[in-house]
Amino acid sequence: MTTATPTAPPPNPPDPVDPTDALREHEPGLLRYARHLTGRDAVAREVVQDTLTRLLEQPVDKRGELTGGRLKAWLYTVCRNRCFDLGRKDRRMKPLTLAPAQVADPAAGPAAQAQTRETHDAVLREVAGLPGDQQEALRLKFQGQLSYAEIGEVMDATVPRVGYLIHRGLKALRERLAD
Repeated sequence: MTTATPTAPPPNPPDPVDPTDALREHEPGLLRYARHLTGRDAVAREVVQDTLTRLLEQPVDKRGELTGGRLKAWLYTVCRNRCFDLGRKDRRMKPLTLAPAQVADPAAGPAAQAQTRETHDAVLREVAGLPGDQQEALRLKFQGQLSYAEIGEVMDATVPRVGYLIHRGLKALRERLAD
């Protein structure tokens, strides 16, 4: 006589992503990234709104699959693709610029604020001079705070390729800023 082993019930599907939480958590980074790719605040806001709208349009079971880092990578991929769609129309990419209030510490003195702005502007100029794929990898890493795997998913590149792009970009920045 054989005994049947009880089968475990199927695992519950993950809870669907709460779009409000996704907006609160990822909107600032998505806006910086879209602003870099489009060069315009209004267009960046539209792109991010489109990105979050596409999240809402996903079936609940699909949103349930977008947990943790998968959600972040998915949002950045959608944002990137939308920016590139718009960029094909414009055929131009503009550099990221930040208002001084976003760069300098308001508690610092005027001289320290000026130095911080100068350093920030110098770094942005040098980043703008890097090849496009290195720029994008660095911005996703340091502005978007994505992991190498997430960057690879966004850029459709392998993790070693992402590491190479970030390494080469940082090395070039160090050399340029040392001069």
